[in-house]
Amino acid sequence: MPFSLLRYGLSSEPRIVPDFPPPPPLRDAYDVVIIGGGGHGVATAYYLAKRHGITNVAILEKGYLGGGNTARNTAVIRSNYLTPESVKFYIASVELFRGLSNEFDFNIMYSERGQLTLAHTDGAVRAFRQRAEVNRHLGARSEMLDRQQIKELVPRLNLDTPHQPVLAGLWHIDGATARHDAVAWGYARGAVARGVDFHPLTEAEDFLVEKNRVTAIKTNRGTIKCGCVVQAVAGASAILLNKLGIRAPIHTYPLQAMVTQPVKPFLTPLVSSSALHCYIQQTGRGEILIGGGSDPYPLYSSRATIDLKEGLLAHALEMFPFLANAKLMRQWAGITDMTPDYSPIMGLSPIDNYYLDAGWGTYGFKATPICGLTMAELIASGGKVPELIRPFSLDRFSRFHQINEMGATAASH
Repeated sequence: MPFSLLRYGLSSEPRIVPDFPPPPPLRDAYDVVIIGGGGHGVATAYYLAKRHGITNVAILEKGYLGGGNTARNTAVIRSNYLTPESVKFYIASVELFRGLSNEFDFNIMYSERGQLTLAHTDGAVRAFRQRAEVNRHLGARSEMLDRQQIKELVPRLNLDTPHQPVLAGLWHIDGATARHDAVAWGYARGAVARGVDFHPLTEAEDFLVEKNRVTAIKTNRGTIKCGCVVQAVAGASAILLNKLGIRAPIHTYPLQAMVTQPVKPFLTPLVSSSALHCYIQQTGRGEILIGGGSDPYPLYSSRATIDLKEGLLAHALEMFPFLANAKLMRQWAGITDMTPDYSPIMGLSPIDNYYLDAGWGTYGFKATPICGLTMAELIASGGKVPELIRPFSLDRFSRFHQINEMGATAASH
């Protein structure tokens, strides 16, 4: 339990402290400028200040704190990936997530519920067995379940879906959820309390580059000189890279989700289907959250569409037919920066003092803590890439050393 909540409950006259002071004036220069005030940007600033004592840092956010993909995801946390590089990376992130509420003294509503991914074909069963072995070898708790075990775990699940019957499942014990905006607020509060400047409504519009270094950033509020720059802008990654002439294989696609009206609790784990490309979870408020894969065409838009909604609902009803009577409450979309191998681009760029945190696609939220930690280490060391993120470098595409996570889940989350 966060200690502040305990103090508040026991105090007869609790003292209410604002989470953030008013935004400070924009300075002429900063040692570090972080473009993007979502989870990754504020986490990087937090660890720079807390672990490395670097506080002359500005976070530039064109909207509001956590208003981009951080606010437009389904808050899934897991480490059951395909490749050793990714499994190690996300295991470290899960470990950090578990301690964030106490570290922030702020409740992020972390809930370890497990994730069940359904296999409908013999090929999927073989792939899941291999994945479970890789996970266990590296420390991620995953195992195979048969039909009877699945029925005991999720009694209301229809195992004989019209599409293809369920043959087995991959059970990931470490699967969890957390309140996405609470994570962003916790990191931002900690960063600002240590002297970091957070500037909302401040958009990076262009760059001044001299001798292969970014010397200043032009914003809608003026020009800022900088020692180094971190890009953490999710779906807008390719736009900023184009301004600097950096080529990267990133394309942006919308990703949609929706929730129903609240119903009585019936589903503890997160359930996804490899054949239906659909996943379902029940939130703490009782809503049924339904999501799936990205839209099939690139688009810089966070609008929701009726055609994708109809497809997702049809697949959700194959798994849980009784939801046919539930009413949808709301629908939303984010914009995801996808790479060919479904893995992020982290670390150095062709510009000497410009660091990349991009290409997260649909996996960004669950990487928030470890991304902030490793990017802060990269900056504080003056460009020495931490071993954990070395495989995710931009030059892996020119070296044909990709980290294929395309099949890492049944749907894009």
